[in-house]
Amino acid sequence: MRERQPADAVLYLRSFLFWLGFATFTLVFGLLLVLSFPFPLEKRFTLTRGWSTATIWWLRVSCKLDYEVKGTENIPDKAGIIFAKHQSTWETLILNFWFRKQSWVVKRELLWVPVFGWGMYMMHPIALDRGAGRKAIDQLVTQGQERLDAGNWIVIFPEGTRTAPGSKGRYRIGGAILAERTGADVTPIAHNAGEYWPRRSFIKRPGTIKIRIGPPIVSKNKSAQEILAEAEHWIESQMDRITTLKTGA
Repeated sequence: MRERQPADAVLYLRSFLFWLGFATFTLVFGLLLVLSFPFPLEKRFTLTRGWSTATIWWLRVSCKLDYEVKGTENIPDKAGIIFAKHQSTWETLILNFWFRKQSWVVKRELLWVPVFGWGMYMMHPIALDRGAGRKAIDQLVTQGQERLDAGNWIVIFPEGTRTAPGSKGRYRIGGAILAERTGADVTPIAHNAGEYWPRRSFIKRPGTIKIRIGPPIVSKNKSAQEILAEAEHWIESQMDRITTLKTGA
């Protein structure tokens, strides 16, 4: 059963305070990242983790929104590929608590966003033109191998876009092709952040987000279709357990 929610006016006030702090943190750390170009990626990652730590702390203080995590013992010592559920902005903040260094697979247009996109560029993402078809897959594999060789985790949201709580998008094959061709293991992650930080919503609701990190999916000697099916099954079975809002609205 969901926790009793505060009155709407209280939720709006808390959310306003959160967004004010979030905008400030993003502006400050984004500018610091842009200015960090002379430094190695490891140093820049310290800045992004500082941004995440400050934002998650402020989310807890302002909106009374916390989290619990299970499965950190499943995280491999060697960097690989992360397949994560995508419901909100929250998971983009929290993943670097456990996975260091990261390269996100993102839409190329995100790099054009002032400050945020510039800072993202400094973190060596794999920025794809989603309309490029086979060329985008080739770019993902080539740059993904380079990032893995450098010891970076590759963060992929296999559904491609945010989904509402209780719903499921189509899992796309690109990340699984990367796993098949590189032999990198896939770490699946499920969470229910969308119930508290809904997509396209100003309001942040109090409660405890549940995040589950699964055992690595071994990619060697498996086809991309087999890897994707195994990851999808694990993530969605966990979502059935931790989701309390089942409407898909």
